Amino acid sequence: MSMRPLSLLEARVLGVLVEKSLTVPDSYPLSLNSLTLGCNQKTARDPVLAASEAEVQGAVDALKTLSLAFESSGSRVSRYEHNMGRALALPSQSVALLATLMLRGPQTASELRTATERLHRFADISAVEGFLDELAARPDEKGGALAVKLPRAPGAREQRWAHQLSGAVDPSAFPAASDGETIVPVSELAALKSRVSMAEAELDRLRGLVDRLYTELGVQR
Repeated sequence: MSMRPLSLLEARVLGVLVEKSLTVPDSYPLSLNSLTLGCNQKTARDPVLAASEAEVQGAVDALKTLSLAFESSGSRVSRYEHNMGRALALPSQSVALLATLMLRGPQTASELRTATERLHRFADISAVEGFLDELAARPDEKGGALAVKLPRAPGAREQRWAHQLSGAVDPSAFPAASDGETIVPVSELAALKSRVSMAEAELDRLRGLVDRLYTELGVQR
């Protein structure tokens, strides 16, 4: 289906509904209070929001008009569920990846594999990349691409992915690493930090030795 771009809060609400449906099924569907707490979570969220219940209510109502969410029946308290997979004709793997991107911002394939562990367990990174490639190549008659691969950022070893449920992302807006740029592996950085720490310790030892010599010789510094 083709739909308008989602606002930041609408995307956050949709991502939370997907996440909580899989991580806390006993508490799902979510009440407005639980949904608001999930939107304003300070962990595993980028950016961190401070939305009011009224703002979250407005966002979930907007998602209902797009058939991306609905209100469950049979409860005295209003509770909400997502309908993302059915509304967008997506498999559960793609839903998990998009939800994570909506909650955490751009991620590499390896980061996504780790971050989606509780939503869907991918066999390996190539499996993650396969579903991302499908989202990026989604034909226009089905609503167009829902994910895009960003240029490799300076100092990064992998390219990140972003969702496009909030509108098309322009990859050129992100800084790309130059071909000649040197990328230092994490192992080399750790070794460098170790050598710096050893050098600092040796310097402190030598300073102590010099201070002692000045004292023994009665020399004023």
